[in-house]
Amino acid sequence: MSDSAVIAVQAPPERFNFAGHLLELNAGRGARPAYIDDLGVLGYGELAERVRRVAAGLRKLGIRREERVLLLMHDCNHWPVAFLGCLYAGIVPVAVNTLLTADDYAYMLAHSRAQAALVSAPLLDTLRAAMTRGPHELGPLIVSRAAAGSALPQGALDFDAWLDAADAAAEPADTAADDIGFWLYSSGSTGRPKGTVHTHGNLYWTAELYGKPILGLTESDVCFSAAKLFFAYGLGNALSFPLSVGASVMLMAERPTPDAVFRRWVGEVHGTKPTVFFGAPTGYAGILASPRLPAKSQVALRLCSSAGEALPREIGERFDAHFGCQIVDGIGSTEMLHIFLSNRPGDLRYGTTGKPVPGYDVELRDEDGRVVEPAEQVGDLYIAGPSAALMYWGNRARSQETFRGTWTKSGDKYYRDADGYYVYAGRSDDMLKVSGQYVSPFEVESTLMQHDAVLEAAVIGIDDANGLTRAKAFVVLKDPVQAGDDLAEELKAFVKGRLAPHKYPRQVSFIDELPKTATGKIQRFKLRELERQA
Repeated sequence: MSDSAVIAVQAPPERFNFAGHLLELNAGRGARPAYIDDLGVLGYGELAERVRRVAAGLRKLGIRREERVLLLMHDCNHWPVAFLGCLYAGIVPVAVNTLLTADDYAYMLAHSRAQAALVSAPLLDTLRAAMTRGPHELGPLIVSRAAAGSALPQGALDFDAWLDAADAAAEPADTAADDIGFWLYSSGSTGRPKGTVHTHGNLYWTAELYGKPILGLTESDVCFSAAKLFFAYGLGNALSFPLSVGASVMLMAERPTPDAVFRRWVGEVHGTKPTVFFGAPTGYAGILASPRLPAKSQVALRLCSSAGEALPREIGERFDAHFGCQIVDGIGSTEMLHIFLSNRPGDLRYGTTGKPVPGYDVELRDEDGRVVEPAEQVGDLYIAGPSAALMYWGNRARSQETFRGTWTKSGDKYYRDADGYYVYAGRSDDMLKVSGQYVSPFEVESTLMQHDAVLEAAVIGIDDANGLTRAKAFVVLKDPVQAGDDLAEELKAFVKGRLAPHKYPRQVSFIDELPKTATGKIQRFKLRELERQA
């Protein structure tokens, strides 16, 4: 049987534009802060005006309904303006990870056929490098927060100047709730990202089913997400959830180091203190380990959220003991857009992922697709709910593998304890989740084998002292005499220089040969067994 629950949430109307919906909801909050970033405060009234200007500005540039626009921007007030402006115009923003390489963006440009790009100035050179590495249809480049007096490439537009020159669109595009609204890229098992296609209605459903009833967000809250807006998790945390209740949002362009987080927790940015914080287990572990951890009296936190990977019990309990503030741990996915299985205030058990969010059905199935009934039996996690993506763009085989009628296969394994709480048991395949982001072992292995000293390589996940997953590489050298700490550090740097930073192996072990099947396939499970015995 499935874990199902009935919840009385009114569906969006058939004709529905999510950006128009948010602007209408907040029409009476003109002076109230919507977004607070390092450079200033954006009120709800100004947000609405700028969203309408982006919509009109994109149309004037010749971008048409349903065409794609690349959104490669750091978290700042320009990001929600750009994203919502696209939705308002019926144009499809493709929000992408800012930590990737030029090769990654070259693939995304060709795959999405993006007609324009909204890009942060520090990322412009990487994007332009991507444009030289393959076919694309990219036209105008709109550059956010270029340094004063800096020269932009020929044909590129300054975001603020472009916006100031645009009229404001009077009405949102006449879109349907089931129309394609936006894309997010999800990592693929071969390292190729998958263009995950979501609707206007999906954003509505996550806010109505999770942001409001589970987190209990209100307009008095100030939300701050360490997870960036380009993540499905961050998009809910810092856009659809708070804007659906008229709350304020704090945005941070820099990396979410403990010190950067602390500065905002204690009110050093515009004197504002967040009341709700969204992070991942890796971040919470770093926060607790910092010698500059603020006292409970210095912060205004009432609730914290965690997702991206399973939250170790010890981290949750230590954080709760220090701040008197619970961390509500849950699991979501790019495919489901946000959290569908979660602890909740008043019903929280650290070491578990909680229970199904009302409005979602959850099943555990065995390898033959049969539902797993007995408690504490591991099965593959399947979800059914109204926020599921439509498909992976241009990838029929993977779409059929993941989206199975009304059900979505998560790729995670879970068991349900005797009290009905779900406990994470690992990934269904060899994909690793490091710092909340998927890492393909194949991609890391392929990169390691580009090094002159490496003959073969295999990558697995290991748990650190905090119970968080890190990548470890087992390497067979062409000349075993070269093995040593110096080469291990060289290999780490080699991968780090070629892939996104979170993908490099934190440990490197040299091995005489890799365990393989008769057909030559690497048996990673044997390496995991070897690691457990060490």
